[in-house]
Amino acid sequence: MSSYLDRLPGNEREKIRKRLRSPEAYEALREQVKGPKDLEREMKKSEQLADVHMALEGEPQMRTALKNSLEHDITEQGIEHVLEMTHLSPEARQMIEQGNFDVRVDMHPDTKNDALVVLPEGRVQEKVPVKQSFSERYAGQLTGMTSGSADRS
Repeated sequence: MSSYLDRLPGNEREKIRKRLRSPEAYEALREQVKGPKDLEREMKKSEQLADVHMALEGEPQMRTALKNSLEHDITEQGIEHVLEMTHLSPEARQMIEQGNFDVRVDMHPDTKNDALVVLPEGRVQEKVPVKQSFSERYAGQLTGMTSGSADRS
């Protein structure tokens, strides 16, 4: 079976091969490869977000506690410090500032990884990701609360 390179003229084929062997191409591929520590960190983060997702879906008081924490941080530190503001319309900003939003674990609009997102009420298609530092803090608080409630059972 022949590849598409076999059908190209010799000089074009050589240009493509040279570009694929370039140090820049090699470095770009090298950056995509994840080491064991990166994979372990990613697995822990995914596991933590899965726990948060289960807590939010299964326990309404957890969703309320997280929403209250978000509202408090937004009023104390400002919406720009808590949320990633890249995709936020003025109407959505106003809804969030008024406390009319829902909290979920959903796909980040840019990275396509799971993340903690805020959904303004009435605009489900508009997801506003919580900044990484706050997301990790909330996830840690919620997983601590759920493990504490599991110990009491």
